Amino acid sequence: MSDEPLLSVDRVDAGYGETQVLRDLSLSVEEGEIVSLVGRNGAGKTTTLRTIMGILTPSSGQVTYRGEDVSMLDATTTAQRGVALVPEERRIFPELSVRENLELADHGGASGVDSLSVEAALDTFENLQARAGNPGSSLSGGEQQMLAIARALVGGADLVLLDEPTEGLAPYIVQDVMDIVADLNERGITVLLVEQNVHVCLELADRNYVINQGEIVYEGTSDDLRESEEVLDRYLGVTA
Repeated sequence: MSDEPLLSVDRVDAGYGETQVLRDLSLSVEEGEIVSLVGRNGAGKTTTLRTIMGILTPSSGQVTYRGEDVSMLDATTTAQRGVALVPEERRIFPELSVRENLELADHGGASGVDSLSVEAALDTFENLQARAGNPGSSLSGGEQQMLAIARALVGGADLVLLDEPTEGLAPYIVQDVMDIVADLNERGITVLLVEQNVHVCLELADRNYVINQGEIVYEGTSDDLRESEEVLDRYLGVTA
């Protein structure tokens, strides 16, 4: 077992063209953890995930995965290392069936990483099993989120980057998605969870980073963050 974290983001600057979004941002994720990155809308959460994934290239700093510098890798190569991004918009193929969505992930997944078979994924997500032949466009928002997560597992990810998985979902569906994330972690999947909903993070995460204007302003366990009333109020606008 390596002493290095599974994922390390070290003093990264990144953005879009002339617009800098991330400023000297550092965070780490240990193997087997659920770590949250929580902040208000526009704080830089999605940009952080895109930079880790290789969709954006940092202008300075380093992203390391399993001890390898992946800062300059593109998203396809990063995925082949065993990292999967589940984007906020889910990006399932609406014309394809649930099973076909999963089969595509099976063909384009990571090499050298244990993956979940299509059948095992359908067994894991009962809602998807019942709709295996239905087109993606027929699924509810919560079911589309389940399909997006299932694709990551079929693709062989052992680090899943979840971007706002509960955004726009009804409260009872939010709990279903939270249960799925917890189950993933019990199966040995490491999770970096991006959320605006701090209560989701407090329930799920081992550790939490609070991001504001592209900078990490707080790190702590969920118990510590619950007790940090000033941080919750100033940066997240909530009370625990």
